[in-house]
Amino acid sequence: MQFRKTSAALAAVATLSLTATACGSGSGGDGDKIVIGIKYDQPGLGLKTPDGKFTGFDVDVATYVAKELGYGADKIEFKQAPSGERENLIRNGDVKFIVASYSINDKRKAVVDFAGPYFLAHQDLLVRADDNSVKQASDLNSKKLCSVTGSTSAQNVKEKLAPKADLQEFGGYSECLTGLENGAVDALTTDDSILAGYAAQKEHQGKFKLVGLKLSDENYGIGLKKGDKELRDKINAALEKMKSDGSWEKAVKKNFGPANYKNEPAPAIAEK
Repeated sequence: MQFRKTSAALAAVATLSLTATACGSGSGGDGDKIVIGIKYDQPGLGLKTPDGKFTGFDVDVATYVAKELGYGADKIEFKQAPSGERENLIRNGDVKFIVASYSINDKRKAVVDFAGPYFLAHQDLLVRADDNSVKQASDLNSKKLCSVTGSTSAQNVKEKLAPKADLQEFGGYSECLTGLENGAVDALTTDDSILAGYAAQKEHQGKFKLVGLKLSDENYGIGLKKGDKELRDKINAALEKMKSDGSWEKAVKKNFGPANYKNEPAPAIAEK
């Protein structure tokens, strides 16, 4: 009888263990850690440095939100979230949420939910410093334009602003920047915050310039699994606290200040 009880107890423990493991593997964390999607190649927003550290405004926002959810910096696991993979990472449960210059739009909201927005950027163009041939979006109709696969910026230009532009799409902005520097493309388009981050890097200073066009409004949101209202409410509360205690403004100045980037004020929470 004692053997049967012990066996039953061990079986129950094993079942609970398997259940916990299954839950952890599909929820962006295992209870002790939290997995957050960020960009690895966006200076000023989300950048993985050669020594394995992570810097940028999105990283600071993600770290602050995680802290409010009960996870210290040592409990965060950052996972790369390329533009074209963000929805899949959320739907598959590979991340708890994503903070990666993730513009809120209706197409994405059909698949995932958002908290925020936490930042307002505008689409712009980055060109070589000595190139004065691009003064407005329509000037791109005779030029090679670069952006990343899955970005709203590329579609905005191709569908509305310069339909005859020769659009080149790559997996990351770094590839576009290399193409811009060596003359393979004429302009890079994405949000002004991202472009400012690149232009401000020491190795790029003086090589590029922003055209200064506000081609769209890009409200950055924190992407999460659809239907998780409890998590969205907690993230929104964290973002409100980040604004009210001065941490938001401090993070903006730290990450964008060196580029003399004129950021918009913190936007009001709209995704509820």
